Amino acid sequence: MWLQIRLYLLVALMFAIVYALVAILAQIIGISGFLFYGVLASVILLIQYMIGPKLVDWSMGVKYVSEQEYPELHRIVEDLSRSAKIPKPKVGVARIPIPNAFAFGRWASDARVCVTDKILNLLTNDELKAVLGHEISHLKHRDMVVITMLSVVPTICWYIFYSTLFARGERRGNIALIGILAFVAYFITNLLVLYGSRIREYYADLGSVRLGNEPHYLATALYKLVYGSAKASKDSLKQVEGLKAFFVNDPSRARTEIQELRQIDLDMSGTIDKSELMALSTKSVRVGTADKIMEIFSTHPNMVKRIKHLSTLIYHH
Repeated sequence: MWLQIRLYLLVALMFAIVYALVAILAQIIGISGFLFYGVLASVILLIQYMIGPKLVDWSMGVKYVSEQEYPELHRIVEDLSRSAKIPKPKVGVARIPIPNAFAFGRWASDARVCVTDKILNLLTNDELKAVLGHEISHLKHRDMVVITMLSVVPTICWYIFYSTLFARGERRGNIALIGILAFVAYFITNLLVLYGSRIREYYADLGSVRLGNEPHYLATALYKLVYGSAKASKDSLKQVEGLKAFFVNDPSRARTEIQELRQIDLDMSGTIDKSELMALSTKSVRVGTADKIMEIFSTHPNMVKRIKHLSTLIYHH
């Protein structure tokens, strides 16, 4: 519940920032074109929202598969969708050389859940089900819509800043000050969008557990995905750089996260069993200063902190 409240509070804060900027601008005469830029930002985001799924399909090389081709994958998705009380999404396989999964879509009837070939070969059925539970939870929560809404805010701030660059006349000084404030708001709201993205990952982890998946299966799956992503080539990582917000984890941070994850896998077995996760629930984890800073600019939570959060969900199952 607290994760959901935080998302709602974040939405309220973001639009309060925009309202404050617009209210100040309303007191200043001479910023021509502000309405135009505001409408332009909204139109661009609407177009992005409408054609986004096709762009993801193309960028990820998604092929939608039938039940005859991938019966077990379809069965897991169908069972999870039924538990989540949402329509079964389309099921696809992405031809990219990184183990991962993702979900997207504009509305319920347009929802899609996709996996890569490599994740199917890397995870056990229980681990795969936990990951797909995470993705189904994104669809159930409709948090992609929330993030899309939030992303409108920094865009509006940017256009307010941009519109002040061409201001003329005696109020130029005041308008320049508004421009500076808008740029600062743009930077801050971008960070808040990233914060919202990290909240939704925690929320989807909780959603997977609520759908009946044991936390240690999801923890192990995340652990394996980090190692799998760390083995990927730089070219493979560049290929998906602009789309990593869709993934279960951030592949570009995998090589850094490996070192910290050693404090969790106590027997170095390559998995995190239930007893290890229970032990983690009663102890603190170490996260370096550099990694804390990197997390602020990331779409995903620090992996050690995320698995630590999973340890608190053992009794939710």
